[in-house]
Amino acid sequence: MSEPRVFLLPDLGEGLTEAELVAWHVSVGDEIAVDQPIAEVETAKSAVEVPSPYAGIVAELHGKPGETLDVGKPLISVTPLSTGVAADDAAPAPSPDGHAASSMASGSGRPDATPGAASSASTEAETYREEEKAGSGNVLIGYGTPGGHGVARRTRAPKTSVSVLEPQETKPAQPTEDDLTLLRTRVPGKLGAVISPLVRRMAREHGVDLGDISGSGDSGLIMRRDVEAALRTTAPAATPDAKPEQAKPAETRPLEKPASAPLEAQAAKGVDARTGLPIAARTPVRGVRKAVAANMARSRSEIPEATVWVDVDATALMELRGELKANGAEVPGLLAFIARFVTAGLKKYPELNTRIETAGDGSQEIVAFDGVNLGIAAQTDRGLVVPSVRAAEKLTARELDAEIRRLTDVARQGKATPTELGSGTFTLNNYGVFGVDGSAAIINHPEVAIVGVGRIIDKPWVVKGELAVRKVTELTLTFDHRVCDGGTAAGFLRFVADAIENPTSLLADI
Repeated sequence: MSEPRVFLLPDLGEGLTEAELVAWHVSVGDEIAVDQPIAEVETAKSAVEVPSPYAGIVAELHGKPGETLDVGKPLISVTPLSTGVAADDAAPAPSPDGHAASSMASGSGRPDATPGAASSASTEAETYREEEKAGSGNVLIGYGTPGGHGVARRTRAPKTSVSVLEPQETKPAQPTEDDLTLLRTRVPGKLGAVISPLVRRMAREHGVDLGDISGSGDSGLIMRRDVEAALRTTAPAATPDAKPEQAKPAETRPLEKPASAPLEAQAAKGVDARTGLPIAARTPVRGVRKAVAANMARSRSEIPEATVWVDVDATALMELRGELKANGAEVPGLLAFIARFVTAGLKKYPELNTRIETAGDGSQEIVAFDGVNLGIAAQTDRGLVVPSVRAAEKLTARELDAEIRRLTDVARQGKATPTELGSGTFTLNNYGVFGVDGSAAIINHPEVAIVGVGRIIDKPWVVKGELAVRKVTELTLTFDHRVCDGGTAAGFLRFVADAIENPTSLLADI
C-alpha cells in the first residue's frame, strides 16, 4: 500500500503563523476528493475552511478541535487510493475546473518525479520556506506560490509503451511528516497563474472565466480581489430609481461546533495569591481576542494620538431620510450617509488617509494612498473586527449601505476574508449602537486615524436664537499627531459635521 501523504497546515495569508482547529469535516477512514473541505480553522482574522490537495483515504488527523496549530506543521495524512498503477506512474489529479494539476511531493510517490530524481524532507521544507517568502497574496496558501524559487515542474505524458529504467544507486527518501505537497493549477493562457481552490470556487459560482483575468499578484497570481473586480465590471449600472441588489457573500458551510469545546472559562481551582479570592475561571487569550490585544497595545505604544470631538445637530439628515422614505425610495442607513461624508472629507484632508512606515535605520516616511479603504468597526461574537469597504470613495451612499451590510454580516459569521479584514486605510466606528455618546477610540494600527459617531438623542439646541429640541449626536476623531496637527484634524471633523447638519447643500459638492 502506498505511504500516506502528509498535508501541512498552509499559510493562511496576512503573515499569520498559527490557527486554531475549530472542527474536522472528515474522520479517519473516510474517502476524500481533491479540494474537499477537510477542516474548519480560525485565525486571528477569520474562520476558513481548508480544502485537501489529495484524494484518498484519511489515515490520520493531526490535531483535536480547540488545539492551536502552527503553519507548516502536519494537518492530515491521506493514503492514496490503490488503482493498480504504481504511485510513481500515477497521473496528476484533475482540478475542479477540468484542467490537469501537477503536484510537488517528496519521495518516489510524487506524480512529477523524473527518473533518478531523489528528494528529501529538508529540500521540500526549504522550498516551502522560499515560496512562503514570495507571498501568495490573499489566497488559501499551500497550493503553490509564484516567485521562481523552485525548479520548474512538469506533468508527465501518459505512457504509450513500457520502458526499462536503469536502477539507481540511491533510493528516494520516503515521505515524512515534514514533507510538503503543493497543488498548482494552471489556467490556459496564464502559465504563471496559481489559483487557490477558494478563488476557483468563487469564480465558478459567479460564472467568471479565469482565463480572461490578469492576476494582480506576483508573477500574475490571480487572487480573490481580481475575481471581485471582474464581478464589479460586469455588474449592471445602478439607476436612481432602481433598487440596488445587495451583494451577497459566497455560500458557506455553517460553522460546526467541535465535539468537545476548547478549554475556556471552566471552573477554576485554587486561590489567587494576590487577592486571596477563589479563581472562578481562566480564559486563554487567543484568536481574535489575541490579535485585538496585540494590535491595540502596539497602537498605544507607537502612536502619539490626540482626540478632538464636536456635538452635531443631525436633525436635517434625519428629516432628509424621512422625506426619501415618504416618497417610497429605498433609503440608505445613517451610517452609509456618514461614510459618504467621511470619504469626501478624506479627499479634502488626505493626511488622515495615510500610514507611517519605519525603515530598518529608524527613518520614517508617510505613505499616502490613491483611494480609501474604509474600515467599519463591527462587534461580533468572536470579538471586535474591522472589515473594510474597498475603494469606498467611488461608491454612492446606496452602494456603501449595501457593502457595509454585507461586510458586517460576513464578519459576524466569521467568514470575512483576510483581504476584507486587513486592507483598511481609515476606520469609521459607530459606537452609538451601544447607547453611548462618545469614545476616545484607539487607532486601528497601522492606520493613523479613526472617527466615531455616538447615539442620536433629543437635546436642547439653539436654532436662530431660539431654544429648540433637536436630534444631536457626537463625533470624535482620534488621530496620529505625527501625520498632521490639530488644525487638519479639526478641519476634517468640522467638514463631516457640516455635511451632517446641512446634507442637501453639501451633497451637490460630494
